[in-house]
Amino acid sequence: MSYFKHETAWVDEGARIGDGTKIWHFCHIMGGAEIGSSCNLGQNCFVADGVRLGANVKVQNNVSIYTGTDIEDDVFLGPSCVLTNVTNPRSQVIRHGLYEKTLIRRGASVGANATVVCGITIGRYAFIAAGAVVTKDVADYALIVGVPGRSRGWIGRHGVPLPDLDSENVTTCPESGLRYQLRDGVLRCLDVDEDAPLAEGHSEGSVSYRELRPRSGGDSNRP
Repeated sequence: MSYFKHETAWVDEGARIGDGTKIWHFCHIMGGAEIGSSCNLGQNCFVADGVRLGANVKVQNNVSIYTGTDIEDDVFLGPSCVLTNVTNPRSQVIRHGLYEKTLIRRGASVGANATVVCGITIGRYAFIAAGAVVTKDVADYALIVGVPGRSRGWIGRHGVPLPDLDSENVTTCPESGLRYQLRDGVLRCLDVDEDAPLAEGHSEGSVSYRELRPRSGGDSNRP
């Protein structure tokens, strides 16, 4: 076995688990699930049939991932966040053939106790704040907070809110120095391709979020 499974975890026959993945206490992985390499599933997680997790996905304690969910590489799911697969569930009405697809794209983060209503896409490197309730599609690099979730600006690949855009619609991450530009409503990094891994010098945080977060500003930076 090329992955680690704690003795209390249960992996059903047929599940596909990538090299270097770690599955911790009391997890249950169903037989139709596919989990990529170098993932980490914390205590008491559940992964249903048909779910796909990419590589390097971090799933914190008490997260259930239901059929209909597709998670790309480098996604972070915070403790006790909630993912659903039916918008209008009823105990008396069987909708097993009507599961709605939820796509969480590469590098996105879902904060602790946040809820993601099914049938939506969370864009690349988007950041869902703790406790937020997401009810509609989220743009790449968007920062979403509140109930219901609303955009509060842009956030870079290092998880730091980006300063207001300049006259050329460019902003620079205060931690990494990576530059981002807004074109036709879409934010893209100018220095690193969205599909490329971070260079070694950028892959380890060195400054506290509290030191970097913006203290003031208007609405000009909202997606």
